[in-house]
Amino acid sequence: MIAAHKSSLLRNIAASLLKWRRRHREKINEERFVLLISFVVGIFTALAGWTLKWIIHTIEHLLTYSFSTTGANWLYLIFPVVGIGLTMLFIRYIVRDDISHGVTKILFAIARNKSKIKLHNTFTSVLASAVTIGFGGSVGAEAPIVLTGSAIGSNLGRMFHLSNRHMMLLVGCGAAGAVAGIFKAPIAGLVFVLEVLMIDLTMGSLLPLLVSCVTAASVTFALSGMGSVFEFHLSDAFSVNRIPAYLSLGMACGLVALYFTRTMNWLEGIFRQLAVPHKKFLFGGAMLSILIFLFPSLYGEGYTLIELLLNGKSMEDWQEAMNGSFFAGHARMLIPYLILVILMKVFASTATNGGGGCGGIFAPSLFLGCIAGFVFARLWNIYGILGIQVPECNFAMLGMCGLMSGVMHAPLTGIFLIAELTGGYGMFMPLMMVAVVAYLTIKLFEPHSIYAMRLAQRGELLTHHTDRSVLTLMSMDSVIEKSDKVLYPDQTLGDVANLVATSKGYIFPVVNKQMQLIGILRMDDIRHLVFRPELFGRFRVSQLMAESPAILGVNDSMDSVIKTFDRTRSWNLPVTNQEGIFVGFIRKSTILSIYRSILSDYSQD
Repeated sequence: MIAAHKSSLLRNIAASLLKWRRRHREKINEERFVLLISFVVGIFTALAGWTLKWIIHTIEHLLTYSFSTTGANWLYLIFPVVGIGLTMLFIRYIVRDDISHGVTKILFAIARNKSKIKLHNTFTSVLASAVTIGFGGSVGAEAPIVLTGSAIGSNLGRMFHLSNRHMMLLVGCGAAGAVAGIFKAPIAGLVFVLEVLMIDLTMGSLLPLLVSCVTAASVTFALSGMGSVFEFHLSDAFSVNRIPAYLSLGMACGLVALYFTRTMNWLEGIFRQLAVPHKKFLFGGAMLSILIFLFPSLYGEGYTLIELLLNGKSMEDWQEAMNGSFFAGHARMLIPYLILVILMKVFASTATNGGGGCGGIFAPSLFLGCIAGFVFARLWNIYGILGIQVPECNFAMLGMCGLMSGVMHAPLTGIFLIAELTGGYGMFMPLMMVAVVAYLTIKLFEPHSIYAMRLAQRGELLTHHTDRSVLTLMSMDSVIEKSDKVLYPDQTLGDVANLVATSKGYIFPVVNKQMQLIGILRMDDIRHLVFRPELFGRFRVSQLMAESPAILGVNDSMDSVIKTFDRTRSWNLPVTNQEGIFVGFIRKSTILSIYRSILSDYSQD
């Protein structure tokens, strides 16, 4: 009853707002209305992000405030399992939908689902990730809140029946506002949408994105203060003689990002093979709890360790990173401990999501980058490479930028995000060097980011290449002309003449009794015969049909369809399903017509 009442109330509110919009359509055109909606999106995404962070910190504090800092804490074996267990039950029995891989789901919605994201995504990711991370899940809250923000933008756009182009823009506004709000980084929010979600930058899209970013960041500043997310004091500014160290750090970050990406894909493949949910839960829960027990730094987002490495000044400060572990009190084990944490973080993060939890890889990227940068600088100083000393805290910050750039394939996002996160604007030159080198390093091995590679493998990734983007937005269903008019090999020319008389087509499929395509019959090939009744009984379809120059599949990408048309120089090609059963024809003229329509809408400014 309560759920039905809430649903009815929401429908009434939506209907009232839609009536208001229709009354003011002449005064407020769609472009101005999108600006208004982007402002609302910024407010809601900031509130959602602040709420998520508050819940996470509250749960984490209640569970761990009494933990020992000098010895092992056995409850680390229990809390993470409880967290992903509760999340799994919530998703399986209440949500009943997949809410993992938040950024990938946004990319899919933009590319293949007309920017439509389900209504429950406006809150389910917040609840699921809060429980997962609060109980120790080794993932981040940022990707879930990005999905939440995009869902808010998508559903507001649907509520007001906005065009596909503006729907896509509002999805971007939600993502931009989420990044800007949760990180207090408005510029990074804008750049993230352009680099990762690959929404083209025009004057029509720039203003709404800026409105959402500035609004979300302002709300977060008002709620949580003006300080940066991470406290950072620049101890030593950019120096030319350290350029070799900056470039080397960039390469190191690119290789760590490559390890993180490939290992996560490999582990996700293992979890996919465990088809039964409780097996995934047992395997992921056991892996996660053991890793956190051995390396408490893996608990939750890991922001405490980031703060420590950014602001520590001596070995006494840095060795606090090992508190609560078996390494505690052994200063010489700091570097081995941190290297093990780098290697194990990907296992902990994948086990969290694979076992049934919910979270993203923003925080793991920052966490790994900070440790990688610190370890790099510490080893550089210990071995006196090139006789140059480098500040560990600065390189910890630069490492965050390098890993973010490498994992996401987004160097600009890495540069601006870390500068805004830490207030380290005085390090722009090193940030740019590390980001670019890290990106170029991983690009040699991986053409797509960890978010995009799943869609790229299926040909469903939207890119800045306009032609490919428009083809991606098209679907096979929209261009296939289905037909039940078929010919069989043993039919006569007279049967063909009867079919031609009742059909507007000029190309017909020839199938066997199982409806599998075996050839085609073109009017151009039989025009000199079909109007001569005396020949109707002399020719069979098997004598008149020809082999199709190519056969398309129902699951082919539009990009491959166009390439097949170009290769065969055909204007009509048949389509079959996986069993070879005839489905229909695709006409090149139909593709061109739909292409032109989408391009006009997609490119309009």
